[in-house]
Amino acid sequence: MLKKLFYKKKTEAVDPELLKDYQILCELESTTISRFSLDTADFYPCLNDKTSFTNFDRHYVYHPAWAVRKVKEINPERHIDISSTLYFCSLLSAFVPVQFYDYRPAKLVLDNLDSLPGNLLNLPFETNSVHSISCMHTIEHIGLGRYGDPMDYDGDLKAISELKRVTSVGGNILFVVPLGAASRIFFNAHRIYTKDQVIEMFDGFKLQEFALIPEDENDGGLIVDPDIDLLGKQVYGCGCFWFIKQ
Repeated sequence: MLKKLFYKKKTEAVDPELLKDYQILCELESTTISRFSLDTADFYPCLNDKTSFTNFDRHYVYHPAWAVRKVKEINPERHIDISSTLYFCSLLSAFVPVQFYDYRPAKLVLDNLDSLPGNLLNLPFETNSVHSISCMHTIEHIGLGRYGDPMDYDGDLKAISELKRVTSVGGNILFVVPLGAASRIFFNAHRIYTKDQVIEMFDGFKLQEFALIPEDENDGGLIVDPDIDLLGKQVYGCGCFWFIKQ
């Protein structure tokens, strides 16, 4: 029975290290007061976590960390977020009132946070009315059908047009997309943009800050104003743009 529980796959051998750890735990339990049920029916083998460093998704750790710092710098009375990672709006709402909008609204209940339905192609705001808004790691999906949205080759451009429309003069957009040396579509996952392409799409806005999250951790973490050579190495890097409407 025990051996069956330690198989990674039916065709693979028993994981010896896991079996050894289980036997040690059983011996330790026998020498102290048992405080937990240690039943084989509850086994949940995790076989890939004994690493020298904690692994993490570089895009989705660094870009919210960058954005929270920028919102703190902007210091708005409220912040609007459009379909970014829920970790961002959840943490940000600890010190700034946040309205989060998504095509597929999240059942997220926290003080200082409103989670609402919204369509990036028809945002529920007056023109020039939003002082602080973010849309991060989202635009690259619009129009590719991945999340049930209609197919639209230019869906990303239409969504950006809406972001630009609702932002007030002097207002701020925090915008994050996958970035590479060349623009391409990895269907149906996402688009990849170049830095110049993003800046062109935000014509009429001043680039206040640009930061890169390189895909190779050996190239650094979050790099403000990276050089051309580093940008040229990217296939699936992450570009973080802070724009101000002129």
